[in-house]
Order: sequence, then C-alpha cells, then structure tokens
Amino acid sequence: MRLFSPRGRHLVGVDVCATSIKIVFIERQHGTFHLKTYGIEHLAPGVVVDKTIIDIEAVSMAIAALARRCQVNGREAVTAVSGSSVITKIIDMDLLLTDVEREAQIRLDAEQYIPYPLEEVNLDFEVLGPSLLDENLVQVLLAASRSENVELYVDALTLAGFKTKIVDIESHAIERAFGLMVDNLSNMPELVALVDIGHHETTLYVAKDGKFVYSREQLFGGLQLTEAIQNRYGLSFEEATINKLEHTLPDDYYPEILIPFMESAIQQITRSLQFYFSSSPYDSVDHLVLAGGSSSIPGFAGMVQQKLGVPVTVANPFINMTINPYINNEQLTIDAPSLMAACGLALRSFD
Repeated sequence: MRLFSPRGRHLVGVDVCATSIKIVFIERQHGTFHLKTYGIEHLAPGVVVDKTIIDIEAVSMAIAALARRCQVNGREAVTAVSGSSVITKIIDMDLLLTDVEREAQIRLDAEQYIPYPLEEVNLDFEVLGPSLLDENLVQVLLAASRSENVELYVDALTLAGFKTKIVDIESHAIERAFGLMVDNLSNMPELVALVDIGHHETTLYVAKDGKFVYSREQLFGGLQLTEAIQNRYGLSFEEATINKLEHTLPDDYYPEILIPFMESAIQQITRSLQFYFSSSPYDSVDHLVLAGGSSSIPGFAGMVQQKLGVPVTVANPFINMTINPYINNEQLTIDAPSLMAACGLALRSFD
C-alpha cells in the first residue's frame, strides 16, 4: 500500500479519528464539485487512541454502518494516517532519474531519512518541482509510515467492505480541502493560520499563498470541555458528549464551563502563533480559519476575532460546491469544520 498513488476515481473519503468516523463522497457535475453524501459515526472511548486503531472490529462496524446510512455507492476508499505517525522529508534528486531509478536511490539512502528497517515501513515519494539549489535537481517529497499502522486502517476498511486505493497523510488532506475555500477569504490574505481543534490536540497550520509552510501540535482539544462537563454535572463520558452536542445542559453551562473553555482555547491559539512568529520573519497573520468540532461553538469565532484582532472564518470546504438536496444544509454548516480531512481525502478522486 503506497501513500500517494495510485490515483482513482470516485473514491470515498474515510477519516478515522479518536471520537468518530467521517465519510465524504464527492462527484463532479458539469465541471463543479458536488457533495453527494456525507456522515459522521461516533466511536466509543478507547476504540481509537492517539490516532492508532485499538479495536479494529468496532472501527470496521462503524464504517460499514455509516456507509449504509449515507447510501454510499462506491466501494473504493481513501483514508489517511496522521502526521505524527508519518515521517516526511524533502530531498533534492537528479532531474533525469526515472521513477524506478528514483525509488532505488531512495531505498539505498533510506537509513539517512528513516529510523526504522525498510521492511517495517510503507514508503512513497512524489516529485514536487524544481530544486531551489540547482536547475539539474528536483525536490522530492519522501513519506514513510510504519507498515503496522497503515495496515490497521486498510484492514478496518477491508472488514467494512471497502478496497483501500490510497492511504494519504492527514495534513495533506486538510491542505487540499483548505485550497477549496482560501479564495473565499476576505481581502485575499497572503498569510493564513488554520487552527484545527481536535479531540485531544490542536494543530496550527500556517499557509502562505495557499500552501502550508508550518505546523505545530499542542495537547489541547474538545476532550477538556467534555471532561469539564462530566466533573461539573456528574455525568458519564457518553452522557457529557451527548449533552454537549445536543445543547441540553443547565443554564450555568455557558458562563461556568463554555466561556472558560473558549478562553483557554484562545490562549492555546495565541501561544502557537507566538511560537511560529518567533521562528519566522512575520509577527502577524492576515486571516485565521477555525476548523475541528469545537470551532462550531456559537460565539467562539467572534471571541477569537475580538481577542486576536484578525479576521476569523469558520472552515467550510464545501462553500463552492453544489449540495445534494437531500443533505440538511443547516447541519452541514455545523459539521463542515470537522470534515476538512474527510473532504480532502475525497478530493483524491480528481487528482
């Protein structure tokens, strides 16, 4: 199983994360992307831990159930492994090498780049373009992930009735989805921060002219909000999650729990940005995009904009797509920020 190719058509994007499975299926109609179907299936705690599948049967059952609910026609899928389990490196190689020669050379030199035996990894590469060092060289993106990690995702999809055509890298999928919406940001910003607030961690991506040039992860996410709800109201994890999603918590939830969580999230965003500024020639960004489930919290984007003093947009990679009339648009707007990776995976159909 390679990490970049082969490419296919009408692939189902399947994003496996700590709390849920997300499916996105996109077609092209009259030259325009069309969201045919999507869905989210929640997972019990412990099924996926630190982006590693622990209970493969539970994951495969969730994928199969979600595919049935979404009435997915295709049985070929693309999924992703997370950046933390993938080693990537850009190397310069001879322009005239064929792909076969390039792969042979990479394997010969692999121990320079990969701290694992070659037989334990899935390895792939992609030519990015001309080298900055020499006109006779090209930049090559090398990616490797432990085979056992890749195989868990492939096996889960196989048990669910899918054939995995591509295993992508999560950050690449998010960048692909970001590219769909960047032109809709106000004032054509040059430097954009995308903040993805996940369950366990928050990732800052900085994009220059639409391309990611920096990323940084911090241990902070929606889990803190769920745990605060548990502790405050004496609920189980499942009860706290359901009440959070369905907005059925007591009146003191907003001032006592939600406001402090949003303030903590803004502190984490500010800290991540400061780390970036300290290692770059920039001291501000032109725009900030919020992604991940927590970014849909009412009033959160406005609070971030007020505190940071930059325009803030909540991510919606489907903004320029036509939408299947059977899809609830109001619910899609709520779900869209957490569907960045799944959307980016589904877009591999059109590479």
